[in-house]
Amino acid sequence: MFGLLTKWSKQLKADKIQGDPFRACVEAIVAGDDVTAIGLLDALPLLAQARAGHGATRQSPKHNFFEQILHYMYEGDTALHMAAAAHQTRIVDELIARGADIRARNRRGAEPLHYAVDGGPGLSAWDQSAQVKIIGRLIRAGADPNAVDKSGVAPLHRAVRNRFAAAVKALIDGGADPRAPNRNGSTPMLLANQNTGKSGSGSTEAKAQQKKILRLLEEHGAT
Repeated sequence: MFGLLTKWSKQLKADKIQGDPFRACVEAIVAGDDVTAIGLLDALPLLAQARAGHGATRQSPKHNFFEQILHYMYEGDTALHMAAAAHQTRIVDELIARGADIRARNRRGAEPLHYAVDGGPGLSAWDQSAQVKIIGRLIRAGADPNAVDKSGVAPLHRAVRNRFAAAVKALIDGGADPRAPNRNGSTPMLLANQNTGKSGSGSTEAKAQQKKILRLLEEHGAT
């Protein structure tokens, strides 16, 4: 298989790689199978820059929903997007070292840093320590903590709604504006005070995280 992938790597441009090689790499990343993921990247280096040619849609969401991390893959996502969503620090480091586009935007305008802040209280796949490390590594590698997707949402807005104070702190420490509103005019402080409507948002842990987030935002001048 690796011999065939090496042959393909000489024939395909990064933005044209479709089908099994990219999908296999993403599935290995999401499963935490570093050996397989790195083996695929070694055999087909262009996978580090490849983008998903197809992704979840309203008509067909299931094939591109990864149960292990409770996350969708959308058209334009890269392996770095999915490694960030899966909180796979080793793979994130590998992809950055191999030239992955830190600022790659999917069809919704989300960058890998947007995905890195996903996850929170109540999710079994949530790895708090890895999540904070990945946020820091992406920002140091050139990610913009104030980048907005097509809905006008920055990583900080997502982190606040996901109810993870350490992610909020990592973003602010990395330069995220704690006062910037999203496209609807909602500031991080307003979002922190709102009910997210997400599963687990009413748990004791989520409420404790909410209090920490409110304190963090206040300390950094948010209103």
